[in-house]
Amino acid sequence: MTLYSCCLVLLLFTWNTAAYGPNQRAQKKGDIILGGLFPIHFGVAAKDQDLKSRPESVECIRYNFRGFRWLQAMIFAIEEINSSPTLLPNMTLGYRIFDTCNTVSKALEATLSFVAQNKIDSLNLDEFCNCSEHIPSTIAVVGATGSGISTAVANLLGLFYIPQVSYASSSRLLSNKNQFKSFLRTIPNDEHQATAMADIIEYFRWNWVGTIAADDDYGRPGIEKFREEAEERDICIDFSELISQYSDEEEIQQVVEVIQNSTARVIVVFSSGPDLEPLIKEIVRRNITGKIWLASEAWASSSLIAMPEFFRVIGSTIGFALKAGQIPGFREFLQKVHPKKSTNNGFAKEFWEETFNCYLPDGSKNSPASTSFHKGHEEGLGAGNGTAAFRPPCTGDENITSVETPYLDYTHLRISYNVYLAVYSIAHALQDIYTCTPGKGLFTNGSCADIKKVEAWQVLKHLRHLNFTNNMGEQVDFDEFGDLVGNYSIINWHLSPEDGSVVFEEVGHYNVYAKKGERLFINENKILWSGFSKEVPFSNCSRDCLPGTRKGIIEGEPTCCFECVDCPDGEYSDETDASACDKCPEDYWSNENHTSCIPKQIEFLSWTEPFGIALTLFAVLGIFLTSFVLGVFTKFRNTPIVKATNRELSYLLLFSLLCCFSSSLFFIGEPQNWTCRLRQPAFGISFVLCISCILVKTNRVLLVFEAKIPTSLHRKWWGLNLQFLLVFLCTFVQIVICVIWLYTAPPSSYRNHELEDEIIFITCHEGSLMALGFLIGYTCLLAAICFFFAFKSRKLPENFNEAKFITFSMLIFFIVWISFIPAYASTYGKFVSAVEVIAILAASFGLLACIFFNKVYIILFKPSRNTIEEVRCSTAAHAFKVAARATLRRSNVSRKRSNSLGGSTGSTPSSSISSKSNHEDPFPLPASAERQRQQQRGCKQKVSFGSGTVTLSLSFEEPQKNAMANRNAKRRNSLEAQNSDDSLMRHRALLPLQ
Repeated sequence: MTLYSCCLVLLLFTWNTAAYGPNQRAQKKGDIILGGLFPIHFGVAAKDQDLKSRPESVECIRYNFRGFRWLQAMIFAIEEINSSPTLLPNMTLGYRIFDTCNTVSKALEATLSFVAQNKIDSLNLDEFCNCSEHIPSTIAVVGATGSGISTAVANLLGLFYIPQVSYASSSRLLSNKNQFKSFLRTIPNDEHQATAMADIIEYFRWNWVGTIAADDDYGRPGIEKFREEAEERDICIDFSELISQYSDEEEIQQVVEVIQNSTARVIVVFSSGPDLEPLIKEIVRRNITGKIWLASEAWASSSLIAMPEFFRVIGSTIGFALKAGQIPGFREFLQKVHPKKSTNNGFAKEFWEETFNCYLPDGSKNSPASTSFHKGHEEGLGAGNGTAAFRPPCTGDENITSVETPYLDYTHLRISYNVYLAVYSIAHALQDIYTCTPGKGLFTNGSCADIKKVEAWQVLKHLRHLNFTNNMGEQVDFDEFGDLVGNYSIINWHLSPEDGSVVFEEVGHYNVYAKKGERLFINENKILWSGFSKEVPFSNCSRDCLPGTRKGIIEGEPTCCFECVDCPDGEYSDETDASACDKCPEDYWSNENHTSCIPKQIEFLSWTEPFGIALTLFAVLGIFLTSFVLGVFTKFRNTPIVKATNRELSYLLLFSLLCCFSSSLFFIGEPQNWTCRLRQPAFGISFVLCISCILVKTNRVLLVFEAKIPTSLHRKWWGLNLQFLLVFLCTFVQIVICVIWLYTAPPSSYRNHELEDEIIFITCHEGSLMALGFLIGYTCLLAAICFFFAFKSRKLPENFNEAKFITFSMLIFFIVWISFIPAYASTYGKFVSAVEVIAILAASFGLLACIFFNKVYIILFKPSRNTIEEVRCSTAAHAFKVAARATLRRSNVSRKRSNSLGGSTGSTPSSSISSKSNHEDPFPLPASAERQRQQQRGCKQKVSFGSGTVTLSLSFEEPQKNAMANRNAKRRNSLEAQNSDDSLMRHRALLPLQ
């Protein structure tokens, strides 16, 4: 059974060896063998396998110069390690390198060669098989290039835990360690690249893009990750297409139609150069220009695409390139390649023929029908196209530096450096095994592997724990997913003014180690759009919404297609393409364009506005007039008019009016807490004090005139002490109301935002409307009582008859405050204070004018009426009027009684009152003479009734004869009817009070 297995494996290995003859590999013996997989060709020739004979290996076509350079990088690294005295001393590394032809089938053929050799070694058949040309097992493989190829290779190598270190496979699927156990790489995975692409689109404020991806394990996962990132950034994708280098013409045409009809100008492409080349050729044929191409690193520097004849179509390309590295001495090594000197490199002969477009007669390709030279590459690769042209023979003396090929383009060593780093990673893992100290190893019980019998899985273990510093001073260690985190350079395609070739200008970088939002840097000044323009192209579904507007969703359209909607009042947007408008802070409002918030207009009854100035002037006028009246009353305080009006109460009344006018000023100006708490109590107490004085004055006079003959007791209670006590008690009730109000619910300043959106009304929050109602209600109650007494006193003598004017003032008061209630309830803002100020001023002016202006007029302009005789005459006239009315009423009652007794005539009681019915004075005097006579000799009054006129006469001599006049008057009045006696006595009793 063992012999049978040996034969089976040998047959498999022999088949692979036949398929890969000496000219199809690069091979060198050593103590430890490293495998290599490189795309020396871009593809294989299409061949119909009809199976009529044994199937033959397909032929690789289109030579890849850059792929050969990558192979040279591996050989250079191995020879440099072998020459190092410190790295793996006394150990020699060998290699076995195969061409994958950029296809999975060829890559698997090469991988089977590695696996088969390892299986032979694992069978330990040396005692059965005499293998003089025995080659050691391949303990690690460097490669492959494309992610799709590496996926297939990794699945096979993972079965045997043979470590695979890729230099160019960036698919994020390969980070899955459950499926790809032995896969590692020296290139960042596409997850960072897809994020960087989305960041670039966001940076240029594009949101309407198309996507194209290679239909393999590189393109599909990469574009899927980009979609996820785009969705997070509100980037919409107009179309998404898959391509392949093996797509038929009809499929290519369909994709081109989609691109041509799309309104998206930015196209994100995750593809390799060979897969993208057919599509670009068709786009160039149709001359579809004006597109911006965002290239993944797999084709961003591909010479298959970066050709001058394609530039008019793809001149706006922005792509990603791996960070370039430095390989000292590599340039000289590349220039030393020669078919005769490179005996271990079976690919050198074909390279020479392709480079100089000749053939080597002693080579296997001695037929003149060979492939012609053509530049191109994948991920920076070069290519040759097979033709039927005949080539001249090569001399072998050709100068490699005289021909420009991608092979010698070592200005930016990206993939080549990744190859170099992959070889050194394996070498450092072997160095760790070589220097391992027993007891500190990575294996069971701290054991170490034997470097002379090292196995692939042991190397894999050390690779996973690798940590070393490369030749550029950077730390190299694979993460838990077998990846190295790296940075990207951002390049822009320019057309060289010197030779017209396409050059890759570095315009920025992407640092994956930086914080989010700080990873991308782009120098826009270096970017040329379409090869010449500096203006950033527009690639949005809708035009930008300017500040002051927001994006509105259009039903049935992607979120990137929107309409611009103006921000509502009170909201703003200060950025372009705002998704929503922000609300202004409470004390702010949006400006006219809704681009920012401005402080709200603050309104209150200001001292500086016309309305406030007018009210202030009226209040000052009221204070001035009241002060003037108070000054007049003070100056003429001993005159009969002032004395007759109870001057002490008049002074207090005028003081209260001063307070009323002054209290209105608390309602003007910006409300503060202290003014809000002071103004209503000041107004309420001032008015109650005013009305209390009027009430006490009116009630006193009324009581005196209606009382019987006053006694000393009446004079005691009607004195000033009682009057002031009554005023104090009435005012004290209002004070108690105010104190309770201020204690339980004190008013405060209030910024009202609700009345108008753009205005803040600073008003006073009264705290309790019920308390305000009590304050005004109590004031009105006193006013009503005062009105009642004033109305009742309307027929008193003129000098005492303030009641008529008080009645008018109370009517004005009621009209003002009844009108105030609906006005107060219906107004808002500063007008609430204005309404109350107007009410206070109107009521105060009404009281001042009605009560005092008539007296001031008499005092200042009619001094003849401000005499004791005028006052007494008026008082006596009132007494006689009352007596006459009483006499006439008594006479009428007697007459009616006589008529009821049978028509007997009754006698009229005699009195000092002479009655002239329906007669006039035959010799009337002029009015001025009559008034003078009355002032000199007395006064005479005529009282008219319905049935006639009664003339009343009363004489006054000198002031010193007042007592005698009183006694005479009493004697004369004693003759009056009994009903009139009481009335006369009551009124004449007032004369000494005057």
